[in-house]
Amino acid sequence: MKVVAIGGGTGLSSLLRGIKHLVPEKISDLSAIVTVADNGGSSGRLREEMQIPAPGDIRNCIVALAEDEDILAKVFQYRFKEGEGLKGHSFGNLFLSVLTKITGDFLDAVEITSDILKIKGRIIPSTDQLVDIVAQFTDGTVIKGETQITEYGKKLKGKIKKIWMEPENVSAPEEAVEKIKNADVIILGPGSLFTSIIPNLLVNDIKNAIIESNACVVYICNVMTQYGETDQFTASDHIKALHKVVKKPFIDIAVVNTTAPPDELIRKYMKENAEPVTADIGNISRLGITVYAEDLLDTGSYVRHNPEKLASTLVKIFGKLKGKNAA
Repeated sequence: MKVVAIGGGTGLSSLLRGIKHLVPEKISDLSAIVTVADNGGSSGRLREEMQIPAPGDIRNCIVALAEDEDILAKVFQYRFKEGEGLKGHSFGNLFLSVLTKITGDFLDAVEITSDILKIKGRIIPSTDQLVDIVAQFTDGTVIKGETQITEYGKKLKGKIKKIWMEPENVSAPEEAVEKIKNADVIILGPGSLFTSIIPNLLVNDIKNAIIESNACVVYICNVMTQYGETDQFTASDHIKALHKVVKKPFIDIAVVNTTAPPDELIRKYMKENAEPVTADIGNISRLGITVYAEDLLDTGSYVRHNPEKLASTLVKIFGKLKGKNAA
């Protein structure tokens, strides 16, 4: 299987960490297309000060695909806790920024860093240009910037009605487009719907390549709603939002979690205005989408996908698709 995973944030890196072990036995070619629209934290500061695409999500995905997450990978994830100008920055973000300045090309910097960590696949930004996402809320307010959109959403004055990218006509790297067009499977998610997954689809080259591809498109739905973005969203609401951005139904398979987190964790998350995403399987099926509804929860103090369980579900999907192709 030639697989392309699209997204950003901790969701995509967690997925990659789970499926990299399927290379090369189950996955012959693995690529991750990653958003660079982040404008918060270390990434946001470097983007603003050095005028480069946000490196944070790229860094996380490179480390996730590292052949061995040894000391070198830990070095790339190290975050400075002191030092004027350094505090808050991760070493990997600084490394990517310096390489971009030396080579004059963000794509080259990503490739060189990937080679150093000997990753099992390819990491490609959805664009190598400076971009911002902009959202209009149902109260009419227009907010620019990933971090600012989430913060305004937390005020609960309205929900995201429309989302777009500025500048609108940015291009995607040719390799990203080619990987999508030649893929057998395209995976979206898990991750923040409006600020990690959708920003990739706002790059027209990426969106059009997905539409033109013959690949099976799999959406992995989040296990929890996100305060300020997907409050009270069901699994089918997530899918409808994706279809709205692409302006046509394009998802073939949805993977949803069916296991409720422990009560103490639910209470903890509800204090932060997050709750389990309802797996409304009937509504998803009525959209013409095949549903894989399984126990995907990890154990621990956070409610998140278990990478190994997710990988196991994807192996089932790959097997069904191979069976269809053979028939």
